[in-house]
Amino acid sequence: MNVKIKDFIEIEYTGKLKAEDIIFDTTDEKLAKENNIHQENSNYGPTIICLGENQILKGLDDQLIGKETEKEHTIELAPENAFGKKDAKLMQLIPTSKFSQQNIRPVPGLRLNIDGLLGTIKTASGGRNLVDFNHPFAGKDIIYKVKINKLVTDDKEKVKAYLEVSLNLKDLSLNIENSKANITLKKEFPKEVSEELSKKITELIPNIKKVEFTVEGVKK
Repeated sequence: MNVKIKDFIEIEYTGKLKAEDIIFDTTDEKLAKENNIHQENSNYGPTIICLGENQILKGLDDQLIGKETEKEHTIELAPENAFGKKDAKLMQLIPTSKFSQQNIRPVPGLRLNIDGLLGTIKTASGGRNLVDFNHPFAGKDIIYKVKINKLVTDDKEKVKAYLEVSLNLKDLSLNIENSKANITLKKEFPKEVSEELSKKITELIPNIKKVEFTVEGVKK
């Protein structure tokens, strides 16, 4: 079966930098540990996404449309479809005094936040330092191996997966009754977020006509 846009699919994947042959992203916990990219708070194992909703890297999302289920696909992405091309304007000279104010000693390779932007120090000499604000993988070709395990058809499974990816949480419970999804969260989210999620859920899952959020332990 070939998947199409707006389909919910269960996938497993591993991404690596083509030239360096370095794995930087994976749903396989064992592989993550072996390549020193394991993150304690990440949820490993098969994940469910909605195609076309950019819940994964957009270039990868686009390339999965039309692919077959129950097969592994190798997808190569050029920089413009991955983390972008290198932008010379994002290479900036920063005075050492700016680092001194924050008690930071600039050394090449140090990654830090400067005025809300993440950058990597490329050279550090005298009173000026060259900082690269491009994404660390900008300008690089990447390769993803993606296995599409199955097409997800259960509405409850779809809603739960969409919320888990959108809100980056696992602690939620829900039930669907009479075309209404009742969702209970551990913590409250801004009204605008809840409204946007409700809109997306009813748009992506036509069987659900209404969504109601409640917070555990809080009366309506």
